[in-house]
Amino acid sequence: MKNLRALAARVVFQVLEKGVSLSVALPEQQQRLSSGKDKALLAELCYGVMRHLPQLDKLVSDCMSKPLKGKQRIVHQLLLVGCYQLYFTRIPSHAAISETAEACRQLKFEGLVKVVNGVLRNLQRNQKPLPEDNETLAFNTPAWLIKRLKAAYPDDWQEVIAQSHQRPPMWLRNNQLSQTREQYLALLDEQEIAATPGANEDAILLESPKDVGLLPGFADGAASVQDGAAQWAASLLAPEADELILDACAAPGGKSCHLLENEPSIELVAVDFDAKRLERVQQNLDRIKLKAKLVHGDAAKIDAWWQGDKFDRILLDAPCSATGVIRRHPDIKWLRKQADIEELATLQSQILDHCWQWLKPGGTLLYATCSILPQENAEQIAAFLARTQDATLVPIAQQQNRDDIGWQITPGQDNMDGFYYARLVKG
Repeated sequence: MKNLRALAARVVFQVLEKGVSLSVALPEQQQRLSSGKDKALLAELCYGVMRHLPQLDKLVSDCMSKPLKGKQRIVHQLLLVGCYQLYFTRIPSHAAISETAEACRQLKFEGLVKVVNGVLRNLQRNQKPLPEDNETLAFNTPAWLIKRLKAAYPDDWQEVIAQSHQRPPMWLRNNQLSQTREQYLALLDEQEIAATPGANEDAILLESPKDVGLLPGFADGAASVQDGAAQWAASLLAPEADELILDACAAPGGKSCHLLENEPSIELVAVDFDAKRLERVQQNLDRIKLKAKLVHGDAAKIDAWWQGDKFDRILLDAPCSATGVIRRHPDIKWLRKQADIEELATLQSQILDHCWQWLKPGGTLLYATCSILPQENAEQIAAFLARTQDATLVPIAQQQNRDDIGWQITPGQDNMDGFYYARLVKG
């Protein structure tokens, strides 16, 4: 039997020390477990540590005479896992402590078992309140990000952060080619899966997350898992019959599939820089029995891989900080750095300018990110409009104010992830 806490420490170590994303590190360790319940607990521990990292780190560090360094860092991550159990789960304290100490043995740090035991017993005995001495501790968010959110959302930055710490809901996208949304809601109801329709015509919000294996017709493509915010891309781009469409930066393919479900006659070219993630696009297309031309290439160098006509419409889901989806990926807070935002903004503008050259006159480009930072969104588009004479911004009906540059969705708004859309038409 693999010790679950040892696996959790490995995941946290991979993320914090090696910069591996949680969505890569976690499944690797989950494969070592056979029971679904154990896999769920492993996810709970890893996600929990990422959500509350500064507070857990302070509690643990305050109990130690000197920090653990080098190869021993994994024992520090193990202590974070132990601390999370004591403060945030219903696992009995004695079980949390003994299992975490046993994990230290499994990780082959026999000499540190006493340290693990001592620190966790100390925490249990003293039951110190969660530290809130500064904003990073109080909001479990890096100082640079708090500063940017204060500037962007002066009146409700605290609510934006609070929503980013909520557990995300599970959204489904009904496949119009299989059945109407009402029919799919009826199928869910038959399975006693509580759900409500979302504002977008294909969106369905589940009352509580479910294993996809339990969803009616999922294996045959009747529905897909996709956040409510991401589902707006297809209806905002609104492709028409037989048009040539480019999905730039297409992986993992949810938006590509949605475009084809809504208008099966389009010729869709889906490109992505990451070959591994492009495989996910193919898997999604296969499950729903859809066809698109997949290209492993750079959306900033279309000339290198495309010799066809210019595109009627382009969906540019630009590489971004992903600050709008922290509730789904809490490791983003620790993997992203202040300097990344400038680099990403530069990359976004390069891709945007290049894609624009490949859009037909009269064509539409929909710019999208899962960021909530203006530098990647409204400021990015304002700069593009200033330097691009033949570009016109078309307001989106859903945006709060017609004068806003695009539609900024904040985390938790109508239960959706943080997202941004700007619709541009070429003169």
